Amino acid sequence: MVGSQLYGWGQYYQREGKKLEEHLDDALSALRDAGYDYAEGNLGGPGASERFAGMLKERKMRPVSLYTGGALHEAAKAEQNAEALIKNAIAAHEAGFSIINCNPNPIGRAKTEEELKTQAKALTLIGDELRKAGMKFGIHNHTPEMANGAKEYHSNLDQTDPKSVGFCYDVHWVFRGGVTPEEALREYGERVVSWHLRQSRDKIWWEDLDTGDVDYALIAKYAKEHDLPPCYTVELALEGGTKITRTAVENHARSREFVRAVFGV
Repeated sequence: MVGSQLYGWGQYYQREGKKLEEHLDDALSALRDAGYDYAEGNLGGPGASERFAGMLKERKMRPVSLYTGGALHEAAKAEQNAEALIKNAIAAHEAGFSIINCNPNPIGRAKTEEELKTQAKALTLIGDELRKAGMKFGIHNHTPEMANGAKEYHSNLDQTDPKSVGFCYDVHWVFRGGVTPEEALREYGERVVSWHLRQSRDKIWWEDLDTGDVDYALIAKYAKEHDLPPCYTVELALEGGTKITRTAVENHARSREFVRAVFGV
């Protein structure tokens, strides 16, 4: 299965002074026409997942994965926040979604050992409950989790139960944080439940998924040899220095062809 994370679409619309929410129909239709199987949006409250699933199904696309954050590091609130996430995730499952990808909220500084233990306990609680419900739960990361030798990145995975807490492998964020694909796959490859795919050249995000700093042929070979879940989510994104020469529609169509050529799906 190949999908698209909607974050990048929001950036393209923002450049035009528009809001993705007001043009979501157009974005989903463009993804369908380009051959995508699903789109990954955010985990919302009551009714949100059902509405999003309906939009996907109208286009013969599938509800597969949703993305969320969560303040899970404070002892006084972690369990309550985890239970709220679980409730919304199970509602999403009832609407057809099967994977929840979670990036615990950063707090502007490194989390303490106690905060990381609290967070790991909350992540395990979420993972246990979602596994019982028939869902998969993957931990995602951005730059803050890769600081201090990727301390939080490792903590989130090393202090949680592999049976319940998987890995949403966002290849480029991990790469940017100093962990090579070989290292990440060797340590946590067996825990992958989904992928986020993006490329850069000279360390600047490229406008489409293509050849560049990350060797996706190596990753595709490893994924095939180890029979890792083929749930590939293209997540194009823009940053200062990104050269934009095509539309969001064109770049996502080109990226879909790249995944087909390299990953065989």
